[in-house]
Amino acid sequence: MRYSRTSKILSIAAVVALSLSACGGGGDKSAEGGGDTGRVIVVDGSEPQNPLIPTNTNEVGGGAILDLVFAGLISYDADGKPQNEVAESIETEDSQNYTIKLKEGQTFTNGDPVTASSFVDAWNYGAAAKNAQLSSYFFESIEGYDEAAAEGSKIDEMTGLKVVDDTTFTVKLKQPESDFPLRLGYSAFYPMPAEALKDPKKYGEHPVGNGPYKFDGEDAWQHQQQIKLVPNESYEGPRKAQNAGVTFKIYQNDTTAYQDLISDNLDVLKTIPTSDIKNYKNDLGDRSIESPYAGNQTIAIPYYLDNFKGEAGKLRRQALSMAINREEITQVIFNGGRTPAKEFTAPVLDGYSDSIPGSENLAYNPEKAKELWKKAEELEPYDKSEKLTIAYNADKGDHKTWVQAVVNNIKNNLGIEVSGKPYATFKEVRTDATDHKLTGAVRAGWQADYPSLANFLGPIYTTGAGSNDAVYSNEKFDAAISEGLSSATVEEGNKAMNKAQEMLLADLPAIPLWYQVAQGGWSNNVTNVEFGWNGVPLYYAITGK
Repeated sequence: MRYSRTSKILSIAAVVALSLSACGGGGDKSAEGGGDTGRVIVVDGSEPQNPLIPTNTNEVGGGAILDLVFAGLISYDADGKPQNEVAESIETEDSQNYTIKLKEGQTFTNGDPVTASSFVDAWNYGAAAKNAQLSSYFFESIEGYDEAAAEGSKIDEMTGLKVVDDTTFTVKLKQPESDFPLRLGYSAFYPMPAEALKDPKKYGEHPVGNGPYKFDGEDAWQHQQQIKLVPNESYEGPRKAQNAGVTFKIYQNDTTAYQDLISDNLDVLKTIPTSDIKNYKNDLGDRSIESPYAGNQTIAIPYYLDNFKGEAGKLRRQALSMAINREEITQVIFNGGRTPAKEFTAPVLDGYSDSIPGSENLAYNPEKAKELWKKAEELEPYDKSEKLTIAYNADKGDHKTWVQAVVNNIKNNLGIEVSGKPYATFKEVRTDATDHKLTGAVRAGWQADYPSLANFLGPIYTTGAGSNDAVYSNEKFDAAISEGLSSATVEEGNKAMNKAQEMLLADLPAIPLWYQVAQGGWSNNVTNVEFGWNGVPLYYAITGK
């Protein structure tokens, strides 16, 4: 029942060195298996956007499920430190050529062995253009990715992946990248059994994994209601289930979830509704948490919107940013539980800087905002028929209040028509974002996949990346990210990443708002609740009382 982390997340160098050194309320107390108490833990969740394919899941609802159903080569502990999971060793002499050996005897829950091919085939599937996977970008560093991922390509294998034997495979990157092993705990790199690639859509409805949990029968995923997981008895890794299962209850709004929490009808709530932030510590006492994590909140503005293209669009983006009073919103609405953003990553990460050139574009300056908007009008008149909207999901996160505050700031300071655009579910708004069908801006928070500045930049803003809601494309930015990844030291890499951020701070494909803070709580029925470095509870460690 504690959470403590006051130091920054480990630097990439320290983390990689450690990784390579090995070279519910309503819970069913009668459920079988796992844990000392035999209690099923009921937690809040959201409907996944897509069938649960590791290489095609890039949102938190589906990601939370995948991280329990699958085990990767490595996983991350509460502080973001990697630990070998399926990998026996990850070795390299030049940071470009890696030899990966798997632990013996690993199996999927259908009995199939986890082999080197389970990883290589899954990664090739994720990279191939014909499969159109949202997380394809994560394989970009591997030799042969460019050919496999090219539009219209029929190539379905990357030349940089080679199976040596059942428990060994090699990876050749396009360039040396010392933090490559650090990424391998992210879901895009999970293995998949052969059956997954034969019928991915069917498999995604009932994924067979190798992690600490498995789906509880054929009807485990009851869409828009719940997803029931039970312990995988054959799992022997560092995340062994300490309970009889985890049921993700899908709520249509966080207020209902919070009422269930304080009534002990829900065991863990990851995010406190905005309307209850001022009271939740009094309501829950020592069953609550408030701590920074590797996450942020932004508003992405697609480049396919006519009013936000070219130089005029750039000026309008800057004007919108300067019209938002982040300090007031974080104090009044979040009761000080957020920190105004100074750049695009998160302060808990090694290499973070609050003084990157261009950060002044994130400071509240209504007079400058008016001036920039006027300059944009002189270049290209604003088409008032395309009313600016800010899309958000109404089911999770209680975003309506802060979106309305941002809307009011923009209206009052720029005198333009703007409004919030609620979507019923997170799934729906993410579908429009990934299909490039947004009619305005969209709220676009980010929860880290692995502890690195690069993770907040490459997957979101490089050309063609799966989470690039703004459809931003800047060759110089892409080159800067590539340079950062190939740097010889962590310090040099971080400098390159922050240099790349200078371009983002000028172009503002998204407008950073604030850094996230884990504000959650748990019921009287559970103990051993801890939230990790990325703001996600360590579900496998939770036990009943």
